[in-house]
Amino acid sequence: MMTDLALESQIGRWRGYVERHRVISTADVDEMEDHLRGRISDLVASGLADDEAFLVAVKRMGSVDAISREFAREHSERLWKQLVLVPSEQGERTRAPRRELGVVLALAVCAGAVLEVALRSGLDDGAFARNAAVLVLPFLTGYFAWKRRVTAGVAAALVVPFAVVALALNLFPFESAGATEIIAAIHAPVVLWFAVGFAYVGGDWRSHRRRMDFIRFTGEWVVYLTLLALGGGVLLGLTIGAFTALGTDMEWVIEDWVLPFCVPGAVIVAAWLVEAKQGVVENIAPVLTRVFTPITIVMLLVLLVAFAVDGDLVDVDRTLLILMDLILVVVLGLLLYSISAREPLDPPDLFDRMQLVLVVSALAVDLVMLTAMLTRIAEFGVSPNKAVALGLNLVLLANLAWSGRLLVGFLRGRMGFESVERWQTGYLPVFGVWAVLVLLAVPPLFDFA
Repeated sequence: MMTDLALESQIGRWRGYVERHRVISTADVDEMEDHLRGRISDLVASGLADDEAFLVAVKRMGSVDAISREFAREHSERLWKQLVLVPSEQGERTRAPRRELGVVLALAVCAGAVLEVALRSGLDDGAFARNAAVLVLPFLTGYFAWKRRVTAGVAAALVVPFAVVALALNLFPFESAGATEIIAAIHAPVVLWFAVGFAYVGGDWRSHRRRMDFIRFTGEWVVYLTLLALGGGVLLGLTIGAFTALGTDMEWVIEDWVLPFCVPGAVIVAAWLVEAKQGVVENIAPVLTRVFTPITIVMLLVLLVAFAVDGDLVDVDRTLLILMDLILVVVLGLLLYSISAREPLDPPDLFDRMQLVLVVSALAVDLVMLTAMLTRIAEFGVSPNKAVALGLNLVLLANLAWSGRLLVGFLRGRMGFESVERWQTGYLPVFGVWAVLVLLAVPPLFDFA
């Protein structure tokens, strides 16, 4: 009906905005889009230009928030049935979620069984730690490959990173408990998480929107996994306490049988929860980002003051440098999560200014860390840990510096928020490439020490 690319782009952005209001189902959005297109056609026929017709039609449809609440009222029965997973009389619509839950539980049990076999196969602690991600994440990848119905070519491509990582982790002659072994164990899950992301987007990794969806999924997956871990920890603690009071030692059962199944199971179930509930309730990203962003800013500023008071960057404790790098990674994760939670069409507000303060504060901390690391390298020489930390800080520096520039441009009205989004989704592969280089190149460069 309408072939103008600019108009189709505007409708696509409008649809993405509406779909973020999760209470509205895909069928509802389709109905709303048909209604919008009909109004645009009428307005164009009356003499308006495409862009004018689009703006008028959207305005006449009213607030998306109001529409979302109206759909919630009209379909409240459907909403609550989805929330509590109560079977309904709607046949196939109910059988599909049950079938998916069955697949998820089967994959969780299989992941636990593989982990249990690995524990009992005589692997030493180092080998088990290195291979934990290789043993568990294929099942999470399989879930998304099944759910997205990926092609045979995409499925074959998904096998490659797991095979390469498994070969590297088990053929490299690592020194037991050496620095390069620990580095490989830390970066293997990062590399494989990008394989999970490739399955999540159904092989459509070039799509800016799908990459942003994966960023949003990752943040919410971490939240769900944390909640499951906390709830499971409390339950296991109470169980152990109850059996101890009865004079029975249950710790060995928990360690040898329960945890090997619960941990990988939680990884997969958390992903299913994010997928299952994203079409039912508004995601929690906006709430979390508004709570933790100001707290993180205060923490970074306090750390900067502490470094300024101390003044000695040569004798900075190595553990502190590692912790600071972890803090910067957390800050980047919070920034990505915040960007994924923001409505791109909204004008700049106070929270966007707080995001700029967060980025500037993280940049200052990153520069202090870089100075400290370069000083230590000049004083004591290069080690695997220093080389990896230095490279990570440079990768973070580039991302934060350009993010700050784009945020300033957005706040001044020189560009849209979409530029900030596209920078982050475009930079995402850089982290994957960096993790691959660390995993495959750093151990040989330092003789697997």
